[in-house]
Amino acid sequence: MPIIKPVKGIHPQIPEDCYIADNATIVGDVTMGSECSVWFNAVIRGDVHYIKMGNKVNVQDGAIIHATYQKSPTTIGNNVSIAHNAIVHGCTIEDNVLVGMGSIIMDDCVIESNSIIAAGAVVTQNTRVESGSIYAGMPAKKIKDISEELVSGEINRIANNYVKYSGWFKE
Repeated sequence: MPIIKPVKGIHPQIPEDCYIADNATIVGDVTMGSECSVWFNAVIRGDVHYIKMGNKVNVQDGAIIHATYQKSPTTIGNNVSIAHNAIVHGCTIEDNVLVGMGSIIMDDCVIESNSIIAAGAVVTQNTRVESGSIYAGMPAKKIKDISEELVSGEINRIANNYVKYSGWFKE
C-alpha cells in the first residue's frame, strides 16, 4: 500500500483516476489533477509548502517533489513527465514539459511550456527556462530550440504512454 497521509490536518487530494504505486509516498498539501501517476519509490512531500499538479502528470520511479518551508511551493502544469530519479524542488513547471532522468530543478525556477530539461541537468535557483527550449548541463544552459517533432514525439508521447502504462496496473 502506498503511504498517503495528512500533515498538520491537510490530506493529499488525489482523483480516483490517478495511479499510485504500492510503495510511493504522498503526504500533506498535495493536489493532483486527473490521469496522474506516481510510480515506484517516488516521493511527493507537501509537508512544508503546497504542491499542485495539473492533469496527466507522471512522477516516475525514484523521483522526489518537495518545496521550501514558507517560501517556495511547487506548481506543475498539465502533460508533464518527471523522469526517473529527478528532483523537483520549490519551483514552477508549466504545461508540456519533460524533466529528464536524474535532473534537478531547484527553488524558484520557472520552466516555461514546451520545454525539455535534459537527463542529468542541474537547473540552478532562480533560472527561467524559456518556452520551446532544451536545457542541459551543470549548471543547465539552453542548448537549442525545441522542434515540433520533439514536442509531439517526446513530450506528448511520454505523457500519453504513462497514462497507458498506469492502466496496466489498475486491471
